[in-house]
Amino acid sequence: MMNDLNRQWLVRGVLLAFIAAVVTLGVLYRDALSVESVRQQLDQFGAWAPVVFMVAYALAAVAFLPAWIFTVTAGALFGPVLGLIYALGGATLGATLAFLVARHAASDWVAGKAGGMVKRVIVGVEREGWRFVAFTRLVPLFPFNLLNYALGLTRIPLLHYVAATLVCMIPGALAYVWIGHAGAQAIAGGERTVQAVLIAIGLLAMALFMPRLVRRIRRDPVPGLDDAPDERKTR
Repeated sequence: MMNDLNRQWLVRGVLLAFIAAVVTLGVLYRDALSVESVRQQLDQFGAWAPVVFMVAYALAAVAFLPAWIFTVTAGALFGPVLGLIYALGGATLGATLAFLVARHAASDWVAGKAGGMVKRVIVGVEREGWRFVAFTRLVPLFPFNLLNYALGLTRIPLLHYVAATLVCMIPGALAYVWIGHAGAQAIAGGERTVQAVLIAIGLLAMALFMPRLVRRIRRDPVPGLDDAPDERKTR
């Protein structure tokens, strides 16, 4: 019994040390992070670049670094198809890591960090389950990185969380990947630059319109969200 308890505390301690180290690195290097800096670092890894990219994206999500920089870089470096796959892989891995850290090691820290947002997220998940996760991925009411941690404090099954996160991040990720691809085409002077730019603009417009569309489709208010003050206005 004592051995099991000691093992649990050891695992929790390791996870807490890990998250502290990652967040500290994120704070130190946040200002130096850019699409070009990420691309330059990845160029050094050759065939391993996709794996390194997804790991770096995941750690960035845990460290509260801007996810869009990595998604745009994916499109610029890997193209629209592979870029989307790698961006979704990294983002989903990061979201899952943050979720597990919050659930098993840092619940008190997350509750303090997220404040009143936690209660609203818990209420939403209790009433709608995976549909609430899907809605918050399609309609970015909360910051992506903080939402990952907050959802770890709910009782939603891990598989439901991962599936809803992966699928419902596709529209936004697709738009940002194409922005990166179009930028790379423009810099290289490719023959399909205009086409790539037009596709990127169309996908970005779709992603921006998505929240309004989803709200119109839903007839019922969103539990914990539509009946509370706008979180974005209170930060």
